[in-house]
Amino acid sequence: MKIGIPKEIKDNENRVGMTPAGVSELVRHGHEVYVQHTAGEGSGFADEMYEKVGARMLPAIEDIYGIADMILKVKEPIAPEYPLVHGGQLLFTYFHFACDRPLTDAMLKSGAVCLAYETVQTSDDRLPLLVPMSEVAGRMGLMEGAYYLQKTHGGKGKLISGVPGVKPAKVLVLGGGTVGEAAARMAAGMGAEVYVTDINLSRLRQLQLELPENVHTLYSSLHNIQNELGNVDIVVGSVLIPGDKAPHLITRDMLKLMEPGTVLVDVAIDQGGCFETSHPTTHSNPVYTVDGIVHYAVANIPGAVPNTSTTALTNATLRYALKLADKGWKQACKEDATLYKGLNIVGGRVTYKAIADVFGLPYEPLTL
Repeated sequence: MKIGIPKEIKDNENRVGMTPAGVSELVRHGHEVYVQHTAGEGSGFADEMYEKVGARMLPAIEDIYGIADMILKVKEPIAPEYPLVHGGQLLFTYFHFACDRPLTDAMLKSGAVCLAYETVQTSDDRLPLLVPMSEVAGRMGLMEGAYYLQKTHGGKGKLISGVPGVKPAKVLVLGGGTVGEAAARMAAGMGAEVYVTDINLSRLRQLQLELPENVHTLYSSLHNIQNELGNVDIVVGSVLIPGDKAPHLITRDMLKLMEPGTVLVDVAIDQGGCFETSHPTTHSNPVYTVDGIVHYAVANIPGAVPNTSTTALTNATLRYALKLADKGWKQACKEDATLYKGLNIVGGRVTYKAIADVFGLPYEPLTL
């Protein structure tokens, strides 16, 4: 199979779809791998490193899309890439269709096969290709929240850890999944007073047992969340419904319950955000303020640490990329139910129900 790895062109997205080590495995399996010139540079992987393991370098993004049967990316295609995607081409990347109608329409029109990292799901409901970036985003999101809590960056002027004789900051984490656990661990390690909410009591019990003593669990309800907002300093939103839009757990009216300078970090922004006042931002312009409340809603948080992120992502995606390349997407998805759940759009049809429901589009489950 001819596999293409284009350079990411989203704002400050320095990750790349595959490390040289991953490319080496694809080549070893007999596949032709084409990498766009400087695609790995931002992650610390020079062109020579790809050439050394057998990749062929191409100068332009048009060349990559034009030659490849399968495209390996990190982030969803953006508008300049829409015309480059062609019918029957397999795109294996993060898509987050449910919060992006233009992307959905463009991929439907293209006739491509869109297999989304974020909905590849095991029989026990794990999301193996979302986990590594969720771990990075949870840690990074908390670090950014601590940064913007500084007065010089619009926050309350609190040190997250406090000092002897001065209380630490209070952090509220909405959602106890992979992102939430990572954020809570980071906050606890920095000395904050941490509260984690979730609707899954079994998960709350697990977190209570496994996390440090300065992490407390709380059942997620509107009443409980509202009660915490009056004296919270950082709120990390990390609620996920696979393939669907995130629910708004904090409305605009609820902002008035918080003190000015409180920081909201919306790690769920890729899926529409879990704060009503959230809208996607970039690493170039990461924050904005609504009613005195600082909002951080960068849609590609792990892009700030691309070497770590690219390596972690390749560790997770490589086994699935090899299956798709070795067997073709139809046979691979037929044999592996985990991969099958990643099929979101195929040949102009929406094959993932949550996406069809969000946009009122026909849902056509795929029979292989």
